[in-house]
Amino acid sequence: MRTLASLPQRYRLIHKLESIANLTEDERKALLDLPIILRDYATGDDLVRDGDRPRECCLLLEGFACRYKLMPDGRRQIMSFHTPGDIPDLQSLHLGVMDHALSAIVPTSAAFLQHSDIRDLTQRFPGLLHAFWRDTLVDGAIFREWMIGMGRREAYQRLAHLLCEMMLRFKAVGLVSDQSFNMPVTQAEVGDALGLSTVHVNRVLQKLRENGLITWTKGTVAVLNWEALQEAGEFDPTYLHQDGRLYQDHEATAARI
Repeated sequence: MRTLASLPQRYRLIHKLESIANLTEDERKALLDLPIILRDYATGDDLVRDGDRPRECCLLLEGFACRYKLMPDGRRQIMSFHTPGDIPDLQSLHLGVMDHALSAIVPTSAAFLQHSDIRDLTQRFPGLLHAFWRDTLVDGAIFREWMIGMGRREAYQRLAHLLCEMMLRFKAVGLVSDQSFNMPVTQAEVGDALGLSTVHVNRVLQKLRENGLITWTKGTVAVLNWEALQEAGEFDPTYLHQDGRLYQDHEATAARI
């Protein structure tokens, strides 16, 4: 069976965890020795379905995914976006039934980790147990921040705040270059995440462009004025609980592992 160490994207989980926790060399090696099953998904495919009783967790390797819930009338609420390096269904280790779904927004590759292997890993390495627990706590902090956005922020602030968040989350896994990152979502998907119509999203995007804060072309977001974008979104990164010292040099980390 293949292990995480055999993949070119093996460093992404390491980078994600090291943005929020300290890992030892033994813990990094143990993560990379995890057996995996690789699966590929087309745009719109569900990686995990509402009502599933999974025995494995999915680690995103390539692509982009969202956590969502469908209303009885077919409307969709996106509750979070997920970058490579995320394990968005880590909670399934302890919650037997999925109460939402995970969908591929673009063609996406994922490595599936058996629950039994993760439990064995965390018993042998308590530091990884704490890292995974911290990751789920940060996930909850992101939910709280999104709730504030939906309930109290104006549309312009919501979108600016989302772009600030995604910038730092992509940066944590080494996927930001020259203040640019690939966020391949449609305006309809942004609307489903922020509680806005597609028309409203388009207007806000135009305003962000006109104010010289960003460009967003063919899925690539370029941040032109980071400080002004933070101010526009009233963005305080504390809720991401990232330690900037831990992800500034991804090439060094990749060489080490």
